[in-house]
Amino acid sequence: MGTLLQKEIASFFNSFTGYLVIAVFLLITGLFLFVFEGEMNIITSGYASVDGLFILAPWIFLFLIPAISMRFFADEKKSGTLELLLTLPISDISIVSAKFLAGIVLLAIALTPTLLYVFTIYALGSPPGNIDSGATIGAYIGLFCIGGVYMAIGTWISSFTDNQIISFIVSAVVCFVFFMGFDSLATVIPQSFKGIVSQLGIQEHYNSISRGVIDTRDIIYFLSCIVFFLYLTTLNIRKTRK
Repeated sequence: MGTLLQKEIASFFNSFTGYLVIAVFLLITGLFLFVFEGEMNIITSGYASVDGLFILAPWIFLFLIPAISMRFFADEKKSGTLELLLTLPISDISIVSAKFLAGIVLLAIALTPTLLYVFTIYALGSPPGNIDSGATIGAYIGLFCIGGVYMAIGTWISSFTDNQIISFIVSAVVCFVFFMGFDSLATVIPQSFKGIVSQLGIQEHYNSISRGVIDTRDIIYFLSCIVFFLYLTTLNIRKTRK
């Protein structure tokens, strides 16, 4: 699996995709946090906080992560290399895991430069260091959790089609439903079911972690979603092998 993982990571940076994803993410967050006027602007807000980043990132991920995952299997199917890949002495779960982990590595690379925002706030705070470190760490963990779920969903959707555009659009829609759909549904159902329905959505768990409270239930939720969608992807690939 290690060789396949290295191949997948290398393929991102042998094409324009990896660089574009990182550049777009940093450009959008940089503009909102330092250039555009508004509550998210770090310079004019008057608060030592990077909350704007953690508000923006899940929405940006709705487009960037499907842009990463859309090629995982769709490109393999279109080019006819999936059949060749399936003949290699490697299990279906290893193939799926390698593609998923390659996406997570790219996500980590994209998020790493944003630590400069944190260091900037740390240095500019009055007094220096006046930043809620617990909430910041929790929010970063939450971003990785959201990114992981989005990536798992995108990997699953990509296994259905050989069209990257279709994969991108469907993945973005499904990710949006998991991020906002359950909370929206909770507003129109009986009060007794609101809590249960909200707990099914990503936003409820992300908000909890981003406050700096690392609850085991939230971590289990995210890991369960990731494992579930990767399992569905493996079943789909297994059908292709047959």
